[in-house]
Amino acid sequence: MSANDQNGADDQGRGDGFEELQRLLREMLSGGAAGTGMDPAQFAKAAGLPMDPQALQGLFSTLQGAMQHPGDGIDWSAARRTAIEVASDGATPADPAPAERAFPVAALWLDEATELGTTPDAPRTLTRIEWVQQSIDTWVGLAEPVAESITRALMEALESQMPEELSGALHGASPMLRSVGGALFAVQLGTIVGRLSGEVVSAGDIGIPLLSGTGREGGALLPAGVAAFADGLDQDAEAVTLYLAVRELAHARLFRHSKWLRLHLLSAITEYARGIRIDTDRIEELAREIDPEHPEQIQELIAGGALIPPRTEAQETAHARLETMLALVEGWVDVVTADAAKRLPGAEAIAEMVRRRRATGGPAEHAFSALVGLELRPRRLREAAALWRLVAERSDVATRDGLWAHPDLLPSSEELDHPARLLERLGLAGAAPDAAADDFDTALAQLLDGELPPHQGGEDGTGRTGS
Repeated sequence: MSANDQNGADDQGRGDGFEELQRLLREMLSGGAAGTGMDPAQFAKAAGLPMDPQALQGLFSTLQGAMQHPGDGIDWSAARRTAIEVASDGATPADPAPAERAFPVAALWLDEATELGTTPDAPRTLTRIEWVQQSIDTWVGLAEPVAESITRALMEALESQMPEELSGALHGASPMLRSVGGALFAVQLGTIVGRLSGEVVSAGDIGIPLLSGTGREGGALLPAGVAAFADGLDQDAEAVTLYLAVRELAHARLFRHSKWLRLHLLSAITEYARGIRIDTDRIEELAREIDPEHPEQIQELIAGGALIPPRTEAQETAHARLETMLALVEGWVDVVTADAAKRLPGAEAIAEMVRRRRATGGPAEHAFSALVGLELRPRRLREAAALWRLVAERSDVATRDGLWAHPDLLPSSEELDHPARLLERLGLAGAAPDAAADDFDTALAQLLDGELPPHQGGEDGTGRTGS
């Protein structure tokens, strides 16, 4: 056989294998013949989608489009469509009036509690769908590095397990498989964001401002989320709304004042996510463990971060920096909110519910854990809040808020662990209240001003008794 004949045979083999892979995928995505295809309902469970015909049709249209028109990157429009569909499912409109009444009061109270002024953009209310539409681009930016890592790992796992005679076909089908894998991840991300829209109460609820652009930096409340949070609490719903409005506007003021902060946080999270390497051995183990009759386990494993292996040393360092920064943000917001809402009846009880929600795993913890394996420890948030309060007590509110002017001025992780080091850096180490010194200074000032009568300890007014 000539070299040309041999090459032709190889090409024919690769073509046959490629066509076979295409046929199998088409059968899977169309349901196939009885007993050979994939049950659409079961596949939707694996993707974490609601079991309604519209969602199923959207899912399979997305996957078919990815197979028929493969591209180099991930088509994130699937995430946007899915998130809106999930957010629309069972969503009931809530009255925006309580939030709109709360915003002006919250702004006035904050003026007394912080040096950071109001934002040019007015605060507003958002529906679940509006929150999805205005935040999805940020979510895509955070999820993209993880999606690329998962897709790359799955392709490597396939290549290592594929029989040698089909390796050429796999190489030819790689763009198609990569597109289908990316589409699945996009649908999964859309599902997470859509569900999250039913949990969040505000634009800054997860710790970073998800919204950006003209008119979007003034803060926002989701009336439906606020109503869900207040439901079951032994507190007046209007008071809960006002407290959450104070928190949200404090968050918005901080990020508007520190223009570097949003990009700093998002860049740090993205860099951390780029360091993620998916454990292909773990994928093989999970494949053996999954019960075919319960494909929803796939969705649970992805959402729970089971494919993300233990962090490397470099990632541990990056994680610590991120955790400190997010703790400083949330701690500052906690302190300023407490000071601003001190005249609100039930404020401390509402604050305790916010802390409990965060400690048991709120929207922020769920989102970061699913996307990049990032966990926030409530202990660090309490430490950060205590540190911000200490700085204000030893100095003043202007000194506390002035530390947000530049990232190099913020407390470090070591200073969070040992507040005395921060006080020393700020020249406040000797500013601890000293009762005896304060009494002496006050008495001396009064004496010099002629306001303090002579000491009455002795008959001659000098403090000595006569002989």
